[in-house]
Amino acid sequence: MLFGFSSISLFSQVKAITENGDEVLLYENGTWKSKSSNSSIFGKTDIPENATPYKKDLKSTFLMKSKVLNVGVWMNPSKWTVSKGDEPQEYKFVLKGESLYGMMITEKVAFPLETLKVAALQNAKTASEDVELTKEEYRTINGIRVLMMQLEGTIQGVKFVFWGYYYATEQGSVQLVTYTVDSQFALYKSDMETFLNGLVEISNP
Repeated sequence: MLFGFSSISLFSQVKAITENGDEVLLYENGTWKSKSSNSSIFGKTDIPENATPYKKDLKSTFLMKSKVLNVGVWMNPSKWTVSKGDEPQEYKFVLKGESLYGMMITEKVAFPLETLKVAALQNAKTASEDVELTKEEYRTINGIRVLMMQLEGTIQGVKFVFWGYYYATEQGSVQLVTYTVDSQFALYKSDMETFLNGLVEISNP
């Protein structure tokens, strides 16, 4: 799966190499530095901050709680179905009768958002050689700060758009990602954002 961790050992390494030969240095404080000026997959180091506060939709009335971390996602049960995912996914989601999908990946490994970004993008590159990070920004969703990333890439000859929220806590990390084929992105964009905005931290699960 595109956004799954291929190996936890990635985070203990000082150096990492992408399939394009770009060398990336990972530091213990969670920061990173690309050694190649031609590397565009990792986006910008000065990620913009979206000041708009986002909240869950009023029609998202069902809370799907993680069994791994103190997080969950509010979803509209009349529109979405949910089932247990295959590793590394905890849950997978489908918009009923449509070609829009989602997944939640939870890991009990604590590290900063910047490191989570590097890991997710490196794994995306292994699944799609032409993957591009087309948009990124920090957002506040239901009171928690997440990194929003939009990626586009070709898998088995089909171009997909992936739109996800990435959240890191002292207990672990969360990747809540939606995806669809490129030709349907404009149609599903509102549903994707509404679903993603259901991400919450749960104080007393």
